[in-house]
Amino acid sequence: MKKNYLGALAVTTALSPVAAMAQTEVQFWHAFTGRLGELVKAQVEEFNASQDEYVVVESHKGNYSETLNAGIAAFRAGEQPQILMVFEVGTATMMSAEGAIRPVYEVMAESGASFDPDAYIGAVKGYYTTTDGDMLSLPFNSSTPVLWVNRDAFEAAGVDPDTDLSTWEKVGDVLEQLKSGGEDCPLVTAWQSWIHLENMSAYHDVPFASQDNGFAGLDTELMLNGPAQVAHLTAMGDWAKDGKFIYTGRRNEGGANFRSGECALFTESSAGYAGIKAEAEFDFDVRPLPYWEAVTSEPQNTIIGGASLWVMEGHDPEEYKGVGEFLSFLSSSDVQSAWHQNTGYLPITAEAGDATRAAGFYDENPGTDIAVIQMTAKEPTANSKGLRLGSFDQIRGIIDEELEAVWAGEKTAQEAMDSAKERGDALLRRFESANQ
Repeated sequence: MKKNYLGALAVTTALSPVAAMAQTEVQFWHAFTGRLGELVKAQVEEFNASQDEYVVVESHKGNYSETLNAGIAAFRAGEQPQILMVFEVGTATMMSAEGAIRPVYEVMAESGASFDPDAYIGAVKGYYTTTDGDMLSLPFNSSTPVLWVNRDAFEAAGVDPDTDLSTWEKVGDVLEQLKSGGEDCPLVTAWQSWIHLENMSAYHDVPFASQDNGFAGLDTELMLNGPAQVAHLTAMGDWAKDGKFIYTGRRNEGGANFRSGECALFTESSAGYAGIKAEAEFDFDVRPLPYWEAVTSEPQNTIIGGASLWVMEGHDPEEYKGVGEFLSFLSSSDVQSAWHQNTGYLPITAEAGDATRAAGFYDENPGTDIAVIQMTAKEPTANSKGLRLGSFDQIRGIIDEELEAVWAGEKTAQEAMDSAKERGDALLRRFESANQ
């Protein structure tokens, strides 16, 4: 869409005032439904009402994978939107899509919109920035995993809900107590690869892949079959066998089980806050993601999930000006503070985090700052900056298959991760060859 004119256009002088009312249209494709979809719609409506030069049209295109695929298909057909939401594992794919994307730093410079790359928190910005410091896409919904606690379930099982859950060793003891106390679902998880392999690796400062987890080059290999990862998955496999860890699915299927009150503990994104706060009819709180004391004396930092906004090539200069204004609006302190407080996603700018704290939100909602602290307390290392791997969506599918074999008792953790490495490395070599 190049321009959306209000009213019917006709080649008559009588209709010239209508033409003068033209607004430049900007298409924004995203992956949000439910409460998050409502909040995105509200953001778009607020931007559209704030000025009369541009109109942003938001469209839901399916889950993260489906939205990425829709964007790729649309570009090939010459029907791409101006803005496409892409989840973090699609970053390398978008970077390699020559001629398909226009870097955000270029869009913002050309549009003249307010933009300060240094305003974004480092742990978020680094994921979407080149080694030269140029921002390729705009961080939008960035989250990190935490541990959610159903306090009522703890009390029903005779377990102190304030018990220390800082390490996986202590969590293991509590899972035994919960099971003994009659709890049918002691632990459930969402996004098993992201939390229990990708973040587990970063949190313990061990590599998930070579070449700085892919940031240093395409000739990277998976290293997810190391001692720390295998030990963690072995423990989880044992918990699954004993009915202490209940597997419900690859994405966020476990969220429904936790929000309904069925499960006592839930490893999930900090962005689970929106749904849990809206639906849970029990007392809950949030804790930092546990770490293995046997691996490290203190954890490093977790890495982000979620998505960023990529600007697609092939549009008019006036449309890119509208894109710049909209992205600047989304980054503003007021918008980011409200987004963070309503969703549990991280504030992508330091100013928004400071404003949230100054407003007393963290005091009134204990634990909502845990994700921010967990991400920013330490300077990221090469192992904890994030992941930038080609074909990562497909690699995650392989990892999911192998993890399911562990939970079912069909493979040891070592066998499963050795297989995931072999299969995943084959995709990495194919991606490297196609993008040299």
